[in-house]
Amino acid sequence: MQERTDPWNIAAQLDELRAQDLWRELRPLDAVSCVTVRAGNREWINFSSNDYLGLAHSTEMQSALLEGIVRYGGGSGASRLVCGAHRAHAALEEGLADFKGTEAALTFSSGFAVALGTIPALVGPNDTIILDKLCHASLVDASRLSGATIRVFPHNHLEKLERLLQTAKGRVLVITESIFSMDGDAASLREIAALKTRHGAWLLVDEAHAVGVLGPQGRGLAAELGMDQQVDLHMGTLSKALGLSGGYLAASRHVIDLLINRARSFIYSTAPPAHQAHALGVILELIRSERGDALRNQVRSHARQMQSLLSEIGVASPPAQSAILPVILGEASRAMKISSRLREAGFLIPSIRYPTVARGSARLRITLSALHTPAQIQSLGTALQEML
Repeated sequence: MQERTDPWNIAAQLDELRAQDLWRELRPLDAVSCVTVRAGNREWINFSSNDYLGLAHSTEMQSALLEGIVRYGGGSGASRLVCGAHRAHAALEEGLADFKGTEAALTFSSGFAVALGTIPALVGPNDTIILDKLCHASLVDASRLSGATIRVFPHNHLEKLERLLQTAKGRVLVITESIFSMDGDAASLREIAALKTRHGAWLLVDEAHAVGVLGPQGRGLAAELGMDQQVDLHMGTLSKALGLSGGYLAASRHVIDLLINRARSFIYSTAPPAHQAHALGVILELIRSERGDALRNQVRSHARQMQSLLSEIGVASPPAQSAILPVILGEASRAMKISSRLREAGFLIPSIRYPTVARGSARLRITLSALHTPAQIQSLGTALQEML
């Protein structure tokens, strides 16, 4: 057999990843929930899921999906603009718009697709995008794709943001997450909104890790602060607290109409299954109910317990505003070692390393769910005390 050549040096690139402790691989699991995962005859307590309210495997979710499948079947068969637009999609978007207090909303196949479709559709080469340095990769990639001039301000650094706003050209879009995915802390949203208004910019806020967890009816950080109307573009996912998959952009009717015509990740993607849209509509109503309030209270209680345990062993973490608590360990090798030891002890908390976070800030990213128990959280605290 003729020996294959490697003109792109892919093997060398893989070797370099291994040498830098940045190698990643998929590990198929047999069963996954927000509380436990199982592979073969091994089971671990899961502290890495974004299923914050524990709804992904709930009886409500199962019933809604089954009902949707009976009503709508499997795949949608085409993009929304061809023949894939079902009434279930429209109903979900109407519900999301009401939830976020906007005129309209549009759903996409993923949160990443929301960013890739929305940002290049609204700004271009003669415009300016200003991002918080810790914004998610989807927001960064979409900004690059737009061709706009990109400016970055250090995380929550309001003075730098104002200086960038003063010199920005064209249409100006400020982008931030509300709760940051790797640190669990909140954006200085009031101050950012005041600055964007003063300088005539627009504001896009990604509420992926806040919706369902924060605010009245789980509507997010902007709603918790009473400033929904100061956000021009409300972005979020349907794959975390809502327990399924997809993403959305909620905004004015004009913005949504423009995205229907210009957002390439929407136009050229097969529509998400209608049965999924149906189920998400059911779950959205659950999140807005008293049951949703009870689940949110449980998540916050668990986060406070975990933060207290981390504090007792000398681990600094942001105030428990969200369900995310990082344990920053520094070098990738140390994060991998602690993650492996935790796995041996029965806990699943993968190490988070560059390029997801900056070099030298590798960490364990602990996430809490409403369905965890105080005993499980205590056992993790005890294990961390022995390992750190």
